[in-house]
Amino acid sequence: MTALKKSSLVRNLFIFLAVVGPGIVTANVDNDAGGITTYSVAGATYGYKLLWVFIPMTLALIVVQEMSARMGAVTGKGLADLIRERYGVRVILFVMLALVFADLGNTVSEFAGVAASTGIFGISKYISVPLSALLVWWAVLRGSYKQVERIFLVASALYLCYIISGAMAHPPWGLVLKQMVTPSFSLNSDYLAMIIGLIGTTIAPWMQFYIQSAVVEKGITVDQYKHSRMDVILGCFMTDLVAMFIVVACAATLYAHSIHIETAKDAAIALAPLAGRWASILFALGLLNASIFSASILPLATAYYICEALGFEAGIDKSWNEAPVFYWLYTLLVFIGACVILIPNLPLIQVMLWSQVINGILLPFILVFMLSLINNPDIMGRYVNSRSFNAVAWLTTVIMIGLTLLLVGISLFPGLLG
Repeated sequence: MTALKKSSLVRNLFIFLAVVGPGIVTANVDNDAGGITTYSVAGATYGYKLLWVFIPMTLALIVVQEMSARMGAVTGKGLADLIRERYGVRVILFVMLALVFADLGNTVSEFAGVAASTGIFGISKYISVPLSALLVWWAVLRGSYKQVERIFLVASALYLCYIISGAMAHPPWGLVLKQMVTPSFSLNSDYLAMIIGLIGTTIAPWMQFYIQSAVVEKGITVDQYKHSRMDVILGCFMTDLVAMFIVVACAATLYAHSIHIETAKDAAIALAPLAGRWASILFALGLLNASIFSASILPLATAYYICEALGFEAGIDKSWNEAPVFYWLYTLLVFIGACVILIPNLPLIQVMLWSQVINGILLPFILVFMLSLINNPDIMGRYVNSRSFNAVAWLTTVIMIGLTLLLVGISLFPGLLG
């Protein structure tokens, strides 16, 4: 390798390390308490049969996340900003109202994940949930964007617990690889609902707002975008690799021994006698990390896009005096999300159900807004989608709309598929 090539390689590496963060963080938050529960139940119920879904699912995630990050780098504006400017205040207020309710429901479910995971170690939720809420609030309030992003990147790295836990389950790797490339279909309603659930946990509306806001606040411009795109792609591959290992861990143990579970907590407890105590502990620690991580990001994403939509200052690098609405929103969302978990006899399943339904209803609108914006040369200049990329993006959008509508239908009418 010539000295020139080495110099270019080192330069590109430094640029990548400078811009890395938004893609990896946003994608990994997707593996939250609800997602981990879905993957665990999928593996315990269907073994390795659903692994093939992860290949097209990863492609869909890359396509959608890349468009959001590109819009942020080219325009220097968040997605809520662009929607407001293009479609007006009434449209963005309707979207924001629905997103706030959905994100609050999801935040509640993250603190439920904290309660469940710490409960495995004998810690009361009345201790773990308030302490976790204080931790995530303090980290964002006291840190700069760079400091907070470093914390989030460390949290993303801790998802490796699931890869180790999956390997410790000693799955039949030949069968795993075969099922990854061999699609398996069934008209069984539960099977179809599980496929839709897996895909529904992969792309959520808040993710598109957060990654675009993070790209803008990090100061990534179009000049660094080719490196930022690698951050997006790496994050998407990483999050789905972790999800696959969760499925594999539960398939190799729980499915193999016909053990039924309903939550990720059940999976962590059941792994102990089958894959060893350390596999169980790593699974539980992964759930705790994912829950705290997501409980940090979801309120943050909500505060970002509400402030963008209404024209208020937003950003972790700003002080409370500079962005009071941003910090008050974040504080209230964390506080409410944590307090709701402490309410006795809370109908948590209903809260999670309706937040999922609202996410499902909003997703098609957000995807159409995004495609309209990114194909507008007045906004994107020469960085509009190419014809080939548009074909993939629209196909992904149409499929996601169809699956999302089916997911919403199944959630509201459980007997829809017969």
